[in-house]
Amino acid sequence: MSPTSPQQTLKDVFGFDDFRGGQQAVVSRVLDGHSTAAIFATGAGKSLCYQLPALHLSHLTLVVSPLLALMQDQLSFLTRHGVAAASIDSTQDRETTRDVMERAKSGELKILMISVERLKNERFRHFYARFRYRCW
Repeated sequence: MSPTSPQQTLKDVFGFDDFRGGQQAVVSRVLDGHSTAAIFATGAGKSLCYQLPALHLSHLTLVVSPLLALMQDQLSFLTRHGVAAASIDSTQDRETTRDVMERAKSGELKILMISVERLKNERFRHFYARFRYRCW
């Protein structure tokens, strides 16, 4: 990502003029390298708190999500906004999964979404242990 400010990325990529309550503090803490817990009501903008920082960080952001439908919705949103994101989930064939893993290894992806179950997979654990990432 270019050296723009989070506020500019919010506007240019996500189309919002201002952060919602609490988002800016979370985004700032994440970008400053602090582990951060954020609790927001449903629909209050939790996803932006990792999506926006991912565009400013030099490494892959790994998102662990319990819901496949939520991952797909977020991927659709990110793709529409030009963010390099993908998922690895149980609906994919081996070739698709391999392609996503290669894109992540090459640095093409900024966000990789996986299901909780994927963390039990030995091949996947070996894969993600080889590079730097931020996990959500």
